[in-house]
Amino acid sequence: MLTIGKLGASAGVKVPTIRYYEQIGLLPDPDRSAGNQRLYPKTTMDRLAFIRHARELGFPLEAIRDLLSLSDRPDQSCAAADAIAKAQLQATRARIARLRALEAELERMVSQCACGTISDCRVIEVLGDHAHCAHDHQVADSMGD
Repeated sequence: MLTIGKLGASAGVKVPTIRYYEQIGLLPDPDRSAGNQRLYPKTTMDRLAFIRHARELGFPLEAIRDLLSLSDRPDQSCAAADAIAKAQLQATRARIARLRALEAELERMVSQCACGTISDCRVIEVLGDHAHCAHDHQVADSMGD
């Protein structure tokens, strides 16, 4: 059995994150010691490592919840897991496309800078008016990625 600190250190996850995953039901409620200290079995460490790796790959928490639910029933078809992974791949490709458009726009903006005064600054001009952009990179959720 591991304490929350040892669990976090072993999985590379901070203690508040572990508590949050417990609150939202991604991790089961732990057993408690006589002193009311959380105690976790190795299976929780494995589950936490799964969550951490999925987060590193960009999976949203709801997809991770679904994948964990599927992993709890190993005799089922993996079609649902494949569908979740394919959706994540599509989302990743869309983010990459947005980032490439942002990169191109930033390169264009910087290359057009004459390094004069702010009143003639192309960077300030483009940032002040999206109409000066060559690419449509406005995406409502781009700040949340």
